[in-house]
Amino acid sequence: MAAGGRAGVGRLGLRPLWKAAASVLRPAGAAPGCLIVPVRTKKKHYSLPEWARELTPEQKEQRLRSSGLIFPEERMERTFYLACTADIIDPYVPPEGDARLTSLSKDGLKQRMQKLKQSAASQLALRKIKDHDPDFSTKTFPEQAQQIFIEAHNCLTNFNKQKLHSLVTERCYPDMVRGNRYKTIRWSFVESLEPPRVVHLRCDSIVNRGNLYGQVTVRMHTRQVLAIYDRFGRLMYGEEQAPRDALEYVVFERYLANPYGTWRMHGKILPAWAPPKQPIVKTVMIPGPALDPSQEYEEAK
Repeated sequence: MAAGGRAGVGRLGLRPLWKAAASVLRPAGAAPGCLIVPVRTKKKHYSLPEWARELTPEQKEQRLRSSGLIFPEERMERTFYLACTADIIDPYVPPEGDARLTSLSKDGLKQRMQKLKQSAASQLALRKIKDHDPDFSTKTFPEQAQQIFIEAHNCLTNFNKQKLHSLVTERCYPDMVRGNRYKTIRWSFVESLEPPRVVHLRCDSIVNRGNLYGQVTVRMHTRQVLAIYDRFGRLMYGEEQAPRDALEYVVFERYLANPYGTWRMHGKILPAWAPPKQPIVKTVMIPGPALDPSQEYEEAK
């Protein structure tokens, strides 16, 4: 009984003893060792130094300028004036056989029909030109254009640079004076074989609609004299005593947005069927006889 009773008491009393020991080792309310409890702490605000803060590009540039690390940039802002266009707007295509075919022939009638079809765009351009230049007329302009043509070539012959710039555009000027530095030009206007007439009109704008340019193509069938001499006085091209017939399609341009603008020669249209030009005769050096260093030139003769 006693043994059995101890055994029974022992079995019943082991549990409370173990719990008592566990309560001593771990106080009441303590969390188990494997349990992780998130703890909320107060958020700290770290203040960044002024040099480490993000600045806009304008603020960075202003700060560097104030510190003297960079010099203020000088911006070269200036207005530019578009005095002329860089090319011919919708160039006129001369009909093949012009100045040789009559309007009564079959090919001549075809040319007149094609001209009527292309006149719609020219009429629209004519209205725009008259809006900016009320005095413009297709009847009086050809004579004015021919006079500009004659004065420009006279200035080229005498090389009046200042007046030539007022008669031709910045695109046409380099084409007229290129390669003429050591040459002598003799040019004169003889007569008009046919009255000059307007065959093509175009208007276009650059950059914006306000910069409007007008171009007029004038057909000129004239007789001219042209002779070009090199720097040694030898004839390179043409002949002074023999006038030649010339059929030319000259383009004149005006900056319509400028109320004080004038018509100037802008270029020429060369048709594909035009005959080739006369070749230029160049002066070349003929090499002399080969001489020894000890031999004189007179002895070689």
